[in-house]
Amino acid sequence: MTTSEHPLLQLKGVGKRFGGVVALRDVDLSVRAGQVQVLLGENGAGKSTLVKMIAGVHEPDTGSIEIDGRPVRITSTRDAESHGIATIHQELNLVPTLSVAENITLGRTPSRLGLVDRRGMRKLAQEALDRIGLSVDLDRKVGTLGIARQQLVEIAKALSVDARILILDEPTAALTRTEIAQLFTVVNQLRDHGVGMVFISHHLDEIAEIGDTVTVLRDGAFVDEVPASTPEPELIRLMVGRSIEQLFPRRRPDLGEVLLQVKGLSSEGRFDDVSLQVRRGEVVGLAGLVGAGRTELLRAISGADNYDSGTVAVGGRQVPRHDVAAGVALGLGHVPEDRKTQGLVLGASVEDNVGYATLRSHARGPLADLAGQRRRAHQVSEQLRIRLNDVRQPVRSLSGGNQQKVVFGRWTLAGSQVLLLDEPTRGVDVGAKVEIYELINAVTEAGGAVLLASSELPEVLGMSDRILVMAGGRIVGELTADEATQDSVMSLAVKEVESTRVH
Repeated sequence: MTTSEHPLLQLKGVGKRFGGVVALRDVDLSVRAGQVQVLLGENGAGKSTLVKMIAGVHEPDTGSIEIDGRPVRITSTRDAESHGIATIHQELNLVPTLSVAENITLGRTPSRLGLVDRRGMRKLAQEALDRIGLSVDLDRKVGTLGIARQQLVEIAKALSVDARILILDEPTAALTRTEIAQLFTVVNQLRDHGVGMVFISHHLDEIAEIGDTVTVLRDGAFVDEVPASTPEPELIRLMVGRSIEQLFPRRRPDLGEVLLQVKGLSSEGRFDDVSLQVRRGEVVGLAGLVGAGRTELLRAISGADNYDSGTVAVGGRQVPRHDVAAGVALGLGHVPEDRKTQGLVLGASVEDNVGYATLRSHARGPLADLAGQRRRAHQVSEQLRIRLNDVRQPVRSLSGGNQQKVVFGRWTLAGSQVLLLDEPTRGVDVGAKVEIYELINAVTEAGGAVLLASSELPEVLGMSDRILVMAGGRIVGELTADEATQDSVMSLAVKEVESTRVH
């Protein structure tokens, strides 16, 4: 590990205000050569603002920034680059239609006699790839690479301009476990070569594996700097300001009559002869391996996709197949697995997104009730504690957890009795997860019913009253909350899959 008298980068007491909103106040951060500084905090804690300050997008209103112990002003991304700072954003800054070599040298493409020096360009690009041990065709279009390799190309691009400080913003969010291992190998190589890194992640299990120290932010303020080996419960306490002894705060009200009834639902190649029921006050979990058919089943029940045979009923009334509007009218609400492409219109406002399911029911003749829609959006935002500046702001400007609350808010406003939840906490931090679990409690305590599908088995175990295990498009077992364990659930799922392979 390389160390020096001064940190490569040091922020001292920095603050930032946007209008009347304080985004950061009195925050300290140190990035040392050959170390990975993890930046941890809930969505909305100020991580993005701090990163943009380092990257030259925002200047601090108060405090100072030092490079190698000397005060500097970083007023633009070009300034940041001149100081050896590179940022790998979650939304990658690559041109999909250009080649790997063209992307790596973009903005400083070598030329001879006014023409592109392709030999020189390829030489620069290959040297950058060699530095991180990435083997890829220099002439291949970047858009044809997977996300993991695109991220590595972006890192190679940053290092090709001699970046000494690398900021990695949620780099593992869209990666598989194998791809994460490959990324961590590169991060460790960079650490050995003295590069200082800021690593942002909401996956607490990654921190001890990749980090050296952790800076924790809460509500825009610096909380503490602790070793990366700090136990997860303590990190959670620092993040949310309270101890979370129980990450899954399920409260189980008395059960009522059957609210959702599914009988013999089948769709060729997706799921077969699925029957289930969910009572008032109940959360029924759907567990299984990837490809078990959970998402397909929920989409069919909601009306988003068609199915071949079977029936869906809410409160004893049959829901017409492949008719989302009819399902909504009967009390079905669907929170899809990918909120950004299926659950939200990112360019539209919060009030529009909250009101999409009730535009028709609240219309005044042929005209939408825009004033009423705004009023109701305000009420729902306060009820669900959605953190925002104004209901008219684009929903894409909210954090992941607050975007997910907007989807919940739509169905709260629509008075949905049955919620179909597909990966409801994917991509949100631990504090926001607990808030979403409390929304689930609120639904069942009000007499609603929840069908919950999740790839996070602890979430299914912690929040479900009963668990249905799916494999190969079928329900292969049912477990009560008391008898369900990770082993018992997985043994059902895996046993059925192995049985299918044998026969």
